[in-house]
Parts: sequence; structure tokens; C-alpha cells
Amino acid sequence: MQLTYYGHASFSLVINNKHILVDPYITGNPAAAGIDPDHIPADFILVTHGHGDHVADLIAIAGRTGAKVIANAEIADWLETKGIKNVHPINQGGFIDFEFGKLRGVNAIHSSGLPDGSYGGNPLGFVINTAEGNLYIAGDTALTMDMQLIPYWSILDFAILPIGGNYTMDAADAVIASDFIKCDKIVGVHYNTFDIIKIDTQAALDLFQQAGKTLLLPEPGKAIEV
Repeated sequence: MQLTYYGHASFSLVINNKHILVDPYITGNPAAAGIDPDHIPADFILVTHGHGDHVADLIAIAGRTGAKVIANAEIADWLETKGIKNVHPINQGGFIDFEFGKLRGVNAIHSSGLPDGSYGGNPLGFVINTAEGNLYIAGDTALTMDMQLIPYWSILDFAILPIGGNYTMDAADAVIASDFIKCDKIVGVHYNTFDIIKIDTQAALDLFQQAGKTLLLPEPGKAIEV
């Protein structure tokens, strides 16, 4: 499975020849310098919550590509008022079949609100099971005991966890989260974009190594195999 990181908490996956874009925040993202949002492909767009650093390019990319947007019911309704009609509203619950695999929404401990002040509903994470591998996208979240449910639903090949602290888990909590979800291969996101979430990346890498785990920190704009 291929993952391309766009900085902050934005990335895309290629699964079953479908491009799945997550939380498109390119415009105004200091970690995404040199990345043109008009050239990012998308068949599906997943939205974890409504904050501007996750939806800045959502309407533009959804409109350009016609991608199906998967988001909580409130964000889906908001998108329809903005002219985006190809939406699939979800909430926490069971697995839903899509062309790339099975997806379910899971709890994320955070806040949500849309850039124009509209109510953003509950933040989400996603568990995705596919023929090419299984993954967990935590979204913006604190460490939560709910993560211990995830191994009941999926044997994960990798997980995408925030590590920047302040608004989300830090690296130390992400190590604990990796224990909860029974997954030792972690892609770290939501760090170093702004001063308030700057971290010592080497210390984070060392924490994971000491725990016998792998932390991947992809370079923005580069694709990696996961």
C-alpha cells in the first residue's frame, strides 16, 4: 500500500487502485510548501473533523475531482450546502463497504468546528480493512481507552497517529496507543507544523525504538510503501 504525506495530518493512500485523500490541508500549510493541491488526485476523501487545518482544501479538491467525501453527518450536510453532493455521511458504528475496502468510524477525543463557525459534529477516527492490508487512522485525538476495542475489529498492518502533543497525543502517548491497538508500525503525523506542536523528532524515534516499535516520519510530498 502506498502512502503520500502532504504535511501536518494530510496524506493520501492508494488502495485497490483508488486514491483516498485524508484531511486535505495544503493551502496555508507551512509543511506543504511546493505541493500543488490542484494536482492531488482523489477518488475518496476522508474527513476526521472540521477544523481548518484539516479541511482547508476540502471543497476545492472535492469539487475538482468529484471524489466521494466520507465524513460525519454534520460535515456531510455542511458540504452539501457548499455545492458538494457526492458525500457519504457516517458516524461511529459498524463497517461500511466501499470500493477500496471496509471502513468504520471510531471515537476520537478532540473537538470539531467548521471554518465558518458551523457545528462540526463529533470528531472521528477510521478503521479500514482491505485486501491490501488493514490500517487505523486516529485523526486528532488524545489517548483513549476506546483504542483497546480496535483489535476486536482489525488486525492492523499499520496505524497513523498524531504525535505532536498540545492538541493531541504526544509521542509517549502514541507508544501506549500502539500497545492498545496491537500495532507496532506507526506513521506519525500532526507535529512540527506550528511552534506549539514542535517536537524533538529524534527523541520520538528513540522512544518507539526503545519500545520495539517502528515510527515512520515521511517527508512531505514523498510516497512510501507501508
